[in-house]
Amino acid sequence: MAGPQTILQQVFGYATFRGQQETVIRHVLAGEHALVIMPTGMGKSLCFQVPALVHAEGVRRERPLTIVISPLIALMKDQVEALVAKDVEAAFINSSLKREERESRYRAVAEGQFTLLYVTPERFRKPEFLEVIAKRYVSLLAVDEAHCVSEWGHDFRPDYTRLDEFRELLGNPTTIALTATATPEVQADIICQLGLTPDEMTLFHEGIDRPNLRLTVEQVWGDDEKLARIVQAAKHQLADGSGIVYFTLIKILTAFSERLTAAGIEHVCYHGDLQRGDRRRVQEVFMRGEAPLVLATNAFGMGIDKPDIRFVIHADVPGSLESYYQEIGRAGRDGLPSECVLLYDEHDLTTQMQFIAGSNPNAEFYQRVYDLLVRNPEQVGAFGIEWVEQKLYGRKANDSRLETVLAMLDRYRVLDRGPHNQQMTILGEISPRLVNQQRLDEKLECDQRKLYTLVQYANHEGDRKAFIHDYFGLPYNAS
Repeated sequence: MAGPQTILQQVFGYATFRGQQETVIRHVLAGEHALVIMPTGMGKSLCFQVPALVHAEGVRRERPLTIVISPLIALMKDQVEALVAKDVEAAFINSSLKREERESRYRAVAEGQFTLLYVTPERFRKPEFLEVIAKRYVSLLAVDEAHCVSEWGHDFRPDYTRLDEFRELLGNPTTIALTATATPEVQADIICQLGLTPDEMTLFHEGIDRPNLRLTVEQVWGDDEKLARIVQAAKHQLADGSGIVYFTLIKILTAFSERLTAAGIEHVCYHGDLQRGDRRRVQEVFMRGEAPLVLATNAFGMGIDKPDIRFVIHADVPGSLESYYQEIGRAGRDGLPSECVLLYDEHDLTTQMQFIAGSNPNAEFYQRVYDLLVRNPEQVGAFGIEWVEQKLYGRKANDSRLETVLAMLDRYRVLDRGPHNQQMTILGEISPRLVNQQRLDEKLECDQRKLYTLVQYANHEGDRKAFIHDYFGLPYNAS
């Protein structure tokens, strides 16, 4: 049987492991659970891909399967394509597949094909998927972007909180959870949500320092000063690579795009309102270097492994230090000097405070939405979410609380939203957790505290990397 070192060289083309990769891999191969925190671009994926191939080495019948749970369809597609190019039997199953393709892959999985199978957590809602997976021995469960597990994290995905159920359905396999960012509180929550204890899951923390990144904050007043700084970066720093400018709102991104076009600055735009094919096209031209500058919302970034990103500019204030660090981590993966600039205008805080309000409805609002759905099934079925919005707000409102409530009702199995969120069927009583005002107040305070920490970072006069390390509970050596 080929060992980790052989597979690293023969399959992935690397001479040696880096950092704690080999230690993590041998830990997992010994059947031990691992929580891996490793800077973006440092090779987290190898920590589960190599064990998957070791498990399956030389096995042709009843081969062990590694399940990889990933939050983004584009991310898993990129990883699978890269593995298939190396002759690794990997596949993904998600909503991007047509029914015929999906059924074909189900049959292949049931017949023992594939060593790695990538899925979103929503796939575990499908009885046909559970039926197929029950026919395979799952030797390893890998949870990518594991910070999405934590309701207290910066990128919470409700379905990730069912991972303890998923593990049980898979026979409680060896589990590895991976992320680039997690405070001590989020680390504890990840372990808890997986149905494990700190004694059962070993933490491997590579630290978060990226010595080649230069972190700066520039105080600006208004869009004109922001535009001037972006134009400066585009004219002077794109000769040696690429750049990303992050915006919070699509409408602001679009306005800046128009002004940059008028200034003769070529670029592409990436955001959630684009069709899936258009988003894919933008990502591909950026990765190939044909469009070195991209204006993007935070929808852009997971799985972007481009080595020569010379700058990441935040044109708006991000919502937390975790999301900020995650996004600047896309810069300088080739190890060369790269700039990470936050353009700080305190007026931008209003937008983030609105986001916090939208993601933290109070108990009364949860109950009101639930009662509305229970009492009016015919109207909801006929007119959908637009009718619910009209009853709640009286008019079209810029208020995202309803979407938050529906997502959480869905997560707690109070509501079935149906395919593509086209139906809303009440399944049972509202969860007491959702109408526990004390718990909701704690969540709101946590989100507000995260934003305040970002403000403190922006106004910090000392070493910004030391500030970030302190926030994540890590020692820092300025040398």
